[in-house]
Amino acid sequence: MKPPKYLKRPGRQLFRRIQAEYGITDAGGIALLVRAAECQDRLAAAWKIIDEEGEVTRDRYGNSRLHPAMALEKDARAGFLQAMKQLNLDVEPLKSPGRQGKKF
Repeated sequence: MKPPKYLKRPGRQLFRRIQAEYGITDAGGIALLVRAAECQDRLAAAWKIIDEEGEVTRDRYGNSRLHPAMALEKDARAGFLQAMKQLNLDVEPLKSPGRQGKKF
């Protein structure tokens, strides 16, 4: 299955990688995967703004305030993690369990 056309590059890459690795084909799984990919796009957009403008801005009185993109980043990250958790993907161990012990 192809990712939705409106997804940007980060979202499309995530969609393709996870769909190929886990073979998600059911409607519910695809909906959650699309949601995770949308959040990935929002995260990438927020990171770009934060990189260009910084994490802190000044208000009209000269006081330091968190950049509004920081809230976008926080919400997108939470949505991404929630969608990934709901997908309930099995994660393989990074290393093999090692050799078997001796039987007595």
